[in-house]
Amino acid sequence: MFGLFKSSTWSRCVKGSFTAFRRRCVSHSRRFIGENTEVVGEQSLTPELRLRLFTPSCRFWTERPELWPYEDPYWAIYWPGGQALSRFLLDHPAVCRGQTVLDPGSGCGASAIAAILCGAAHVVANDIDPMAAVATHMNSELNGLQPPVCLTHNIIGSPPAAFHLILLGDMFYDQSLATSLHSWLNRCMETHGTKVLIGDPGRAQFEEHAIRRLLRPLAQFELPDSVREENYGLSCSGVWSYTPEL
Repeated sequence: MFGLFKSSTWSRCVKGSFTAFRRRCVSHSRRFIGENTEVVGEQSLTPELRLRLFTPSCRFWTERPELWPYEDPYWAIYWPGGQALSRFLLDHPAVCRGQTVLDPGSGCGASAIAAILCGAAHVVANDIDPMAAVATHMNSELNGLQPPVCLTHNIIGSPPAAFHLILLGDMFYDQSLATSLHSWLNRCMETHGTKVLIGDPGRAQFEEHAIRRLLRPLAQFELPDSVREENYGLSCSGVWSYTPEL
């Protein structure tokens, strides 16, 4: 009995210590993001959204990369495909109103936030970088919203969950990832009838992939000058629906 008591007490102590440690880590991450990003709104396709991002005045914009203490900060950039996808949702809120929405590769959380603003019933933001989850929470708070559920395991390739809508912004930057996505999306659609929206500025990996001929264009947006400069001159970004029956 005493052994069971000790085991139970030890488990509670370990669990409590882990929870406290996790809170300290999150607190440190929030402080780091706050000190090394700026709140940006106007210079994007969605000026109504406020996001914490890297800007030229941020320390790590010009700092040596090896001094960055975390994984590559993809969450600190508002990528053009995500901008187009978020703009499309905000212009057409009925697309996700009352729907369950999954945003894999969510980064700064902009598309997930747009879905919440449009009245989605349930939103999940998924990114394998834990810092992206912290950034998404902070960006949700900036916009006066409760944050979405944030998951940090790799959901792509896992058994398909029952979502009405999947949002993919700037996810076709790598050929092998694009192929994995293609297969997984097919399973999601076959199992649950999930709808898929894709945002991309027309990168070569996207345009040359087999999935490209199965997409129906929905919208095209001219990128602001500052976004063009940050993305090697890409001038437009589009939104497509994935329609395998094509």
